[in-house]
Amino acid sequence: MAVMSSSNFQPVKPPALRPGDNVGIIAPASNIKRDDLEAGCSALQRAGYRPFYFDSILDRDLYFAGSVERRTHELEEMFVREDVRAIVCARGGYGANYLLKNLDIEKIRAHPKIFVGYSDITTLLTCFADACSLITFHGPMAAKDWAHEDGVDLASWQAALSGSAPWDVALGARVSPLAGGQAEGILYGGCLSILVASLGTPWEINTAGTILFLEDVAAKPFQIDRMLMQLKLAGQLDDVRGIIFGEMLDCVQTASQGYTLEEVVMRVVGDLGVPVAFGVRSGHVSSRNITLPFGARASLTVDSKQVSLRILESAVEI
Repeated sequence: MAVMSSSNFQPVKPPALRPGDNVGIIAPASNIKRDDLEAGCSALQRAGYRPFYFDSILDRDLYFAGSVERRTHELEEMFVREDVRAIVCARGGYGANYLLKNLDIEKIRAHPKIFVGYSDITTLLTCFADACSLITFHGPMAAKDWAHEDGVDLASWQAALSGSAPWDVALGARVSPLAGGQAEGILYGGCLSILVASLGTPWEINTAGTILFLEDVAAKPFQIDRMLMQLKLAGQLDDVRGIIFGEMLDCVQTASQGYTLEEVVMRVVGDLGVPVAFGVRSGHVSSRNITLPFGARASLTVDSKQVSLRILESAVEI
């Protein structure tokens, strides 16, 4: 697997996305609703793309989007098809981990493409980043963010997928500095609970040399604490260069709890000596989902007044 901390790490950059390009929509995890899928496809069309999906995307098997075989074939076929320029997941939910033992990773490696998703899709984002050195994209999904008004941060989508370099991520006013400092590293991470679930498996995450992005939804503070401690005890925080937390929506014990989630996370990561920021809108967010290129070099600057995140290189081949 790729070693993120290596000074000569060379990411594989997929071809850039252009107006008029075909965008393949897949459902590798939970099942989806037709109305949400169609709403998302309409929004992608208005943004200038041509969404494409297989009819089997609406299959159901318990809470999955059809069988493991169907979902695996759908993903591999979208990578192989020459007429598909980018792949956007419809939603997360649960089930992407079932694909890991079935995927022909050589097909992914031989056909690098833009791959976008978050939540349960973290499993695939980190797998492709680690096994193929492929830059992947933590960002808006078709039947989720694209399906809702104001669900997508178009500025970061365009910058990440069209080849801007360098570019500053517009973080917004709600991002809080928790620990000061400046760091450079490979941007990497995803949904905290999914990252922790990889530990002890052949697809265990590799956080060395990274600016680590962590986000989740509806997890109680003690659960966030426990997952961060698991990462720490597993050595996964030993060589991170910086940490960025997402919005962490609904991550409260009670409305009247006498502490903040920021206090909870700093109890675990505050002694690492790296810059820490909180509140970046990527993944499970209230609105305008930011696209982050995992595998691209980035710099994080945190001081008492502000937080800045700059992507230092193009995430795609122009």
